[in-house]
Amino acid sequence: MKTIFITGSLGLIGKECAIQFLKNGYHVVGIDNDNRKTFFGENASVLKELEDLSKYNNYNHEFIDICDEIKIKTIIQKFEKNLFAFIHCAAQPSHDWAYKDPIKDFQINSYATLNILKNIKEYVPQSWFIYMSTNKVFGDNPNKIKFKELETRFDHDGEFYNGIPENFNIDFCKHSIFGVNKLYSDLITQEYGLNLGIKSCILRCGCLTGNHHKGAELHGFLSYLSQCVKNEIEYNIFGYKGKQVRDNIHAYDVWSFINEIIHGENIYGEVFNLGGGRENSLSVLEAITKFEKLYNKKAIFKYTDINRVGDHIWYITNLNKAKNKYSNWKITYNIDKIINCFK
Repeated sequence: MKTIFITGSLGLIGKECAIQFLKNGYHVVGIDNDNRKTFFGENASVLKELEDLSKYNNYNHEFIDICDEIKIKTIIQKFEKNLFAFIHCAAQPSHDWAYKDPIKDFQINSYATLNILKNIKEYVPQSWFIYMSTNKVFGDNPNKIKFKELETRFDHDGEFYNGIPENFNIDFCKHSIFGVNKLYSDLITQEYGLNLGIKSCILRCGCLTGNHHKGAELHGFLSYLSQCVKNEIEYNIFGYKGKQVRDNIHAYDVWSFINEIIHGENIYGEVFNLGGGRENSLSVLEAITKFEKLYNKKAIFKYTDINRVGDHIWYITNLNKAKNKYSNWKITYNIDKIINCFK
């Protein structure tokens, strides 16, 4: 039985990947120490997700700190004969939180990736390595695009109408600390692929979502907003008149893309922007309207003119490269199906 390692296996993408690969007969080793509780509080704990995964006989869980050199080395050595793929989903996921403890953010979002790659190169060089990166590696460069202001959103009808491509500039802009640390992991994964021959792929994602998402104010846009509207909790809108736009992709569609990669031809340090695309985009105001209809409740929100540092006014993922390379892959969750997940 082939083994797949998944860090952050109790999180949104990690758990979806774990369940789907378990259903497909793989042995999955999940690595997650529930650090999300440390980042966002007791309500953000993902420990309960382990109950679903533990139902599978082919699942093993390890409460390992991904920054721990000895433990990562030991667990990789233990399964080196059968290790087929290593999917690195674990992260400190909030660019706001990173300012509270930049050293911790660096350790998790930068150093841990190098730690994993070093051991893959040494003990399991035949394994795939998939890194979940972020659109924050582009810093605030997307904000320099010319936008037009519509009634409920900002939009763009020029060169980037279909979204931001992989070769969009990452330099000469303001990044968050989170974005810088994720960019290191993005680049070091490219290096281990292009220079050192590790089969690898970097997925630059934006808003990831799904009905199992443990949203918090500083992370998990749709999940957190749905909780606020449903439970009549005040929601804070930070800047841009609430017209800032994001595209959204469901966790299942992320897994299906990863599945295409690791069962396709070998690629080395390849980068793909991965998101819902223009059809799955909506602004904060548009998302509020959809949840008001879903729950038949009026949203309570407070607005401040101060936007979050490095926040994008408008970000839509250009999926052309992903779709051209993996023509069998497609988005199966449109925006309305995603919204209904939270019903």
